[in-house]
Amino acid sequence: MSAEEQKADLRPDCGDRKQDGIETCDDRRGCESVRPAFRWMAQELEELRRNALYRELVETKAVGQGWVVRGGRRMLNLASNDYLGLAEERAEHRGAARHGASASRLIVGSDPLFSEWEDEWAAFKETQSSIMFGSGYMANVGVIAALADRDTCVFSDRLNHASIVDGIVLSRARLFRYRHRDFDQLESQLKNAPPQAKKLIVTDAVFSMDGSVAPLKELVELKEKYGAMLMVDEAHSGGVFGADGRGLAHEFGVTERVDVHMGTFSKAYGGYGAYVAGDRVLIDYLVNKARSLIYSTALPPSLVAVVRDNWRRALREPWRREAVRGGAERFRRRLREGGLDTGLSECQIVPVLVGDNALALQFAQALQREGIAAVAIRPPTVPEGGARIRFSLMGTHRAEDLDWAVSRIVEIGRQLGIAQRGSADRTSEA
Repeated sequence: MSAEEQKADLRPDCGDRKQDGIETCDDRRGCESVRPAFRWMAQELEELRRNALYRELVETKAVGQGWVVRGGRRMLNLASNDYLGLAEERAEHRGAARHGASASRLIVGSDPLFSEWEDEWAAFKETQSSIMFGSGYMANVGVIAALADRDTCVFSDRLNHASIVDGIVLSRARLFRYRHRDFDQLESQLKNAPPQAKKLIVTDAVFSMDGSVAPLKELVELKEKYGAMLMVDEAHSGGVFGADGRGLAHEFGVTERVDVHMGTFSKAYGGYGAYVAGDRVLIDYLVNKARSLIYSTALPPSLVAVVRDNWRRALREPWRREAVRGGAERFRRRLREGGLDTGLSECQIVPVLVGDNALALQFAQALQREGIAAVAIRPPTVPEGGARIRFSLMGTHRAEDLDWAVSRIVEIGRQLGIAQRGSADRTSEA
């Protein structure tokens, strides 16, 4: 089915209710078009409503002395885990966000700040809705286990983050791993999957140990050709790629064609937590099915405020995105000119491939003695034989500091036999 056909289709399947021959929906949010890949979610949500099992978030604001305002009504709070009453206390200056949430958001932990921020973030991501998770790991584990089951085929790039792998394992879905960015193999796997099975393709946008970038346009074409869902983890691309830092999907112009947008606030935005953004039906489904959301205490509202403030500052200061991308390009080029292998890196993550574990440790220790914070990355974080030093750049790095670092990295690399003169164009897919 083409992208145009998907956009033209369809209203949610709301059972047999019809009015004047047109399907209607009694969801309080009203009927919204549901993309074909999500129609099964709308059906499951409707079943939950019929059985009085549907969950939804209700804004709850602590007002002190064990009282809350919940859904606009003042109530005595007999539902939290704030046994000593510490979470409801405010910071000293008036109007500060609470430091504790006291419960899951589905109990009394959904401070109004959450919905305000999630609406703002969804608009920024150009999606209908969004929801916050406690961390990137919790988001990936919760989302994948919610969307996939034993009758689902999940297709995962071999270099995807461990949280994606663990989410697939928890889901009990059938896993197909394809070679890094090998779309011929992915298409073969999609073609040979059982036709009746749900299909989910999951990929990092930027691969955290390699600095390589997922060709999302090709992935979108394949998911549409074979009727799959596509989930993109923007943990390392958010804040850096796309207009105003919206992410790689935005930079490639495929935001509307990606089904599940996921990312974190702990990297470019200097805070903590994660998000999932997408269609309203997706977020409603996760509120009802994502166990890592349902059974976890909400993030502290004060932390949500920090994330929002940092994001707004990043919007006001675009020089940060420009600096990190420009600095990374120069840093990577100079390492290659010095004979070091930076693999497939094309962003602010720049590995120097070493191969041998002991040699990678020796390289890292020598760099640290020189005053460069370098960490050796070894299996199982990377494949066997793929040990490396992983450098990651910041928008606040000064050009002269990076030039000094490159000179020391190259010199020590040559002393250890890692850097090879005249090999600036080498690349590797280790």
